[in-house]
Amino acid sequence: MSVVQDDPRTGQPGVGEPVAEDLRLREPANRVSPRAVNYWVINGFIGGVIGWAVMFTIYSVVPESWRTWLGPIFILIMISNLLDVTLEPIIRYKRTRWEVTGERVFAQTGWLSRDQRIAPLSRVQTVDTHRGAIMRLFRLANVTVTTASAAGPITLPCLDTDLADRVTADLARVTGQTHGDAT
Repeated sequence: MSVVQDDPRTGQPGVGEPVAEDLRLREPANRVSPRAVNYWVINGFIGGVIGWAVMFTIYSVVPESWRTWLGPIFILIMISNLLDVTLEPIIRYKRTRWEVTGERVFAQTGWLSRDQRIAPLSRVQTVDTHRGAIMRLFRLANVTVTTASAAGPITLPCLDTDLADRVTADLARVTGQTHGDAT
């Protein structure tokens, strides 16, 4: 893609030489709530406890000959759980970002891989807020923006509840002013 710059001699637009536009995607401006780290730790811990309960149940009912194979598998699962509770929340906090501008909704998520989603406000169909039981303990909420896209909704995760309410209200107001069916 190229952008036509002004002719430096005349100052007239569209007369100068084309220049390359910077097509790099910048990170969104806003981080999620710092309380998200503790929320993700607790979620990982709960998932680990449930996983360990299932593993011990399996271990107690399988034949003795299988138990020698299950030991190394359990160790790998334990290492995975340890990473899920210690390393993942910190990396996820540093990489998860969001932004709502006058023209678009932009979210970046992931800790091993990075997903970036952008949707124009003119394509927004619904705006939802979700507060699970554990999220409420940390005063967090997810804002889900559904668009007319096959890729699915954009989620702004782990926002402070007051901020999530403001973002939801602002998006509802702005998208309510857009005429048409957002398709």
